Amino acid sequence: MFLLRRIDYTKLKAQKANAITLMNLSFGILSIVFILKGFIQMSILFIFLAALFDRFDGIVARKYNIESDFGKELDSLSDLVSFGLAPALLVYETSLNKVPTVGITLVIFFVLCGAIRLARYNVKEFDGAFYGVPITAAGTILTFFVLFSNQLPILFFAVITAILMVLMVSNVRVQKV
Repeated sequence: MFLLRRIDYTKLKAQKANAITLMNLSFGILSIVFILKGFIQMSILFIFLAALFDRFDGIVARKYNIESDFGKELDSLSDLVSFGLAPALLVYETSLNKVPTVGITLVIFFVLCGAIRLARYNVKEFDGAFYGVPITAAGTILTFFVLFSNQLPILFFAVITAILMVLMVSNVRVQKV
């Protein structure tokens, strides 16, 4: 009872969006763990759950007027894991590992392009549109195609990974939805 009286509920309320962002990150980490254990379908599910939580953290922050630089940075770090590293490892494990040199190179560059995309977003003023495909979209698209890894050739995964990484660092204007 004593501790309940000492909790500052206004500070707790201010962390709602960050808690949602940490769920995104947790699902990204779980996805990676399941990839390492060979549970590909579970990994795909966790990436999609991370995308769902990523969608809501910004909505909650704006609704409760609790946007912060800390939250923006935390979101970017979470997105790099959930939509950069996890999908890249997933596509490598399901397809690109059959061409190791090309596969590893594509995985590295996909994650690097995602990091560049996020860093660029964090230092620019947001004008209602994204420049370059957001890492969330790129990682989710890549994950979606992994659902068909048994039907699609390795070349398809090499090409789609390369296209998505180039689009992330491009100046293509993408309207926020």
